[in-house]
Amino acid sequence: MIFFIWVFLLLIALVLYYKEVYSRFQKHGVKHFTPLPLLGNVGELVTRQAHIVDSFDKLYYNFPEERFVGRYEFTRPIVLLRDLDLIKKITVKDFEHFLDHRPLVDENMDPLFGRNLFSLRGQEWKDMRSTLSPAFTSSKMRAMVPFMLEVSDVMTKSLKKQIKASGVDYVDVECKDLMSRYANDVIATCAFGLKVDSHNDANNEFYVIGKETATFGFSRILIFLGYTSFPNLMKKLNLRLFSTKISNFFSSIILGTMKEREQKNILRPDMIHLLMEAKKGKLSFDEKTSEENAGFATVEESDVGKENVNRDWSDQDLVAQAVLFFVAGFETVSSAMSFLLYELAVNPDVQDRLAQEIKDHDIQKSGKFDFNSIQNMPYLDMVVSEVLRLWPPAIGMDRLCIKDYNMGKPNSKSEEDYIIRKGEACTIPTWAFHHNPDYFPDPYKFDPERFSEENKHNIKPFTYVPFGLGPRNCIGSRFALCEIKVMTYQLLQQMELSPCEKTPIPPVLARDTFNLRLQGGHWARFRARQ
Repeated sequence: MIFFIWVFLLLIALVLYYKEVYSRFQKHGVKHFTPLPLLGNVGELVTRQAHIVDSFDKLYYNFPEERFVGRYEFTRPIVLLRDLDLIKKITVKDFEHFLDHRPLVDENMDPLFGRNLFSLRGQEWKDMRSTLSPAFTSSKMRAMVPFMLEVSDVMTKSLKKQIKASGVDYVDVECKDLMSRYANDVIATCAFGLKVDSHNDANNEFYVIGKETATFGFSRILIFLGYTSFPNLMKKLNLRLFSTKISNFFSSIILGTMKEREQKNILRPDMIHLLMEAKKGKLSFDEKTSEENAGFATVEESDVGKENVNRDWSDQDLVAQAVLFFVAGFETVSSAMSFLLYELAVNPDVQDRLAQEIKDHDIQKSGKFDFNSIQNMPYLDMVVSEVLRLWPPAIGMDRLCIKDYNMGKPNSKSEEDYIIRKGEACTIPTWAFHHNPDYFPDPYKFDPERFSEENKHNIKPFTYVPFGLGPRNCIGSRFALCEIKVMTYQLLQQMELSPCEKTPIPPVLARDTFNLRLQGGHWARFRARQ
C-alpha cells in the first residue's frame, strides 16, 4: 500500500511539474501546438515520423497571423520567428541581445566542436571572427581556384573512365556520393594542403574519417538535442560528438603540417597557411578585396569581423577552426551541389542554357577559368542562387538570448508583450521563408529567372538567407559559392546529365537525418558531351 501511495504521489508531482514547464507560452498568449510529456514538440522527430523541415513548416503555416510562435524541444521553450521586421531586429539591430548560438556540445569534452567559430560565445566569438575574417576575402578565394580546378579535373576524368568501362555510353551516379568525394578533396587541398583522390582511391583514410566526422545521423541529432535541453545530464553521461580517433586524426594532420611548414619555410596559399598567419597576427581585413562577391547569395562581413584583434590562440583552437571548415565545407556544400546536379538532370532546358553559357565563356576566354569568371557568368549565378533557395543546406538558424528582450506582442490582438528570457532561444526557419508563396510564387518550382537582373531586385530583404543573417552569418559564403561554380563549370563542360530509373521524381526528403537528403538517393545519368 505504501509503495502505491508513493507511485501515486510521484505521478501527481510529474503532472504538476510538466503542467508548469509547458505553461510558458500559454501564460503569455503565444500560439503553439500541445506538447507531449518530456518530448514536447519533437516527438515526431525522435520517432522519425517527420523531417525537421515538415515540423517547422507545420508550425510556420498554421498560425499565419502571428509574429512569432512557440515550440518545446523536450522541456525547453523555443520561439520560432515569422515576422521579417522582428528577424531584422534580432539578427542585426539588437544583435547584442542574441550574440550566441545555443550550446550543442560541452567545449571541455568536445573541444573540436566546442571551440570552433560556430560554438564560441561572447567576446571570444567576436575575437575569433575578427581573426578569421581576413582569410575569407575574395583575394584569398582567388588563390584557391586552381586547387579546386585540379580536383574537378580529377573527378571528370574518373567519370569518363567509368563511362568507358560501362560498355555503354553512360553511367548512373549517386550524386551525393560523387559530390561528397569532390567536396572532401577540395577541403583536403584548400584547407589541409593535402592531395587526396577520393574518386579513384574510394576508401582513403582522409575520406573515411572525414565522412564519419561530417555525417550527422540520428545518434548525433539526439546528442545535439540532448545538450540543448539537458546539458548537465549529457555531461554526466560523458557523451561526445566526435570520437577520440577523429580528434587525434585531425590534430595530427593539422599540427604536423604546421610544424613541417615552419621548419621548411613552405608557403602554400591555403587555410593552414592562413591560420598560421592569423595566429601570428599577420592577417588584416582588406575592404577592397572583400568588395568582389561570388554571386547574389554572398553575405558581407559586418563591423565585428573588421576589428583588429591581438589575441593568442592555442593550437587546439586552430585545429577546431580547421575541423569546422571541413564539417561545413563537406556537408553543406556537397548537399547544395548534389541538389544542383539533380535539378540540372530533371530540367534539361536550364541545363542546356547553362552549358551554352559555359561554352561561350570558354571560347571567349580561350579555355581560361579563374575567380574573375565567376563575376562574368550571370546564368550560372542564377542557377546556383535558385538551388540555394529551393534546397537551402541550412534549413534554419538559431540565436540564444543572452539578456532579457522584449519581442513585442505575438499578434495584433494580444494584450501583452512577450519577454524572451536570458538563456532561452529562438529559431529562424530559413526553409519556410524560402518556400513561402508570398515571397516566391510557385515556390517548389525550380526557376532561375527569379534571380535574373530584371527580377532579383524584387526579392524582399530577409526572405532569402542561404548563408544566414547579421554578424553571425556564414563566414565561408565566398568559398562555398566559388567551389560550387568551379565544379559546375568543369562538369557541364564535359558531361550531360539526365534522369535515370533511380532518379526520385518527384523528390521526397529522407527522414532519418536533419540534413537534406532525397529518399532513394540523388541519382542521375552522366554522358560525355560530344
